[in-house]
Amino acid sequence: MAIRTLIVDDSAFARKVVREVLSTSLEVEVVGAARDGLEALDLTALLNPDVVVCDIQMPGLDGVGYVRRQMKIRPLPILILSSTPQDAEDAVSALGAGAIDVVTKPTALANDGLRSVQEELLRKLVSAAGAPAGNLTRSLVSGRLPARPSRATRVDIVVIGISTGGPQALRRLLPLFPGNFPVPIAVVLHMPVGYTASYAMKLNEICEMEVKEGAEGDAVRPGRVLIAPAGRHLGFRRNSAGSVVAQLSMIPVEKIHRPSADVLFRSASETYGERVLAVVMTGMGDDGLEGCSWVKANGGAVLTEAESTCVIYGMPRTIDEAGLSDASVPLDVMASAIISRT
Repeated sequence: MAIRTLIVDDSAFARKVVREVLSTSLEVEVVGAARDGLEALDLTALLNPDVVVCDIQMPGLDGVGYVRRQMKIRPLPILILSSTPQDAEDAVSALGAGAIDVVTKPTALANDGLRSVQEELLRKLVSAAGAPAGNLTRSLVSGRLPARPSRATRVDIVVIGISTGGPQALRRLLPLFPGNFPVPIAVVLHMPVGYTASYAMKLNEICEMEVKEGAEGDAVRPGRVLIAPAGRHLGFRRNSAGSVVAQLSMIPVEKIHRPSADVLFRSASETYGERVLAVVMTGMGDDGLEGCSWVKANGGAVLTEAESTCVIYGMPRTIDEAGLSDASVPLDVMASAIISRT
């Protein structure tokens, strides 16, 4: 059965382009189009779509407002369309309200870039259609975990790979770690270029640990979370003083994702050896599979998010099916599981 899809955009031209893109797939049926958030609320109730593709900037009720209202009425997968990195703050707000992902808006320019955008939109839409509604609306955890018992640290770094559904999951996970968490955390999150800085700043506001978008030469130290910048791989190197610092690179260029969890995990394994804990969470595809093989081969440990709490059980599934996961852990207790291994 085709995925019933509603398009929301104030531009008639944009609605036409998005409709044409979606109509190239036999898996998708466009059931309607709305001009703003208010009309979208009405059409969502009337047409009962499986997925909504929504512009972020609209007069009247914008994309953020629509997501907030719709998720209270009936949670469903909503993909946010964004034209420019200047939309980043609003797009991050929409993700915080429950939108499943941010996708670059297609244009009418027929070039390789457009084809890439088309493929990404269709891939994410098809993947989003299978997201469990109950996993879209879990509220942000405000409490803190019990104090960590005093003991020798067993790992020197925690590395996390996450994709679709990741912004919401990290908003629930990272605030649970204390400011004096004894090891650094590094995260690869698949987001459009220009959005990770705003997202990291939003996380920093609600976390006790320092959260920032990683920059070349950043100290990799306890109490800090580094988010890989969209468009650059995040790895590690030792500086002249012997301290571990962040290293950003465009290489390898053949990776589908940049940043890639595979690159992060491999670099962590090469830098820290067996004292690495890799965590693979909600997301589609298999990014992290190769990296987890490196981690396990060097004696490190791997945790995966349980299917019961994933928005998309894709990335963790590949790790679980390969026999590389030491434990499959629901999101609600992931922080405890990580802390118990540090």
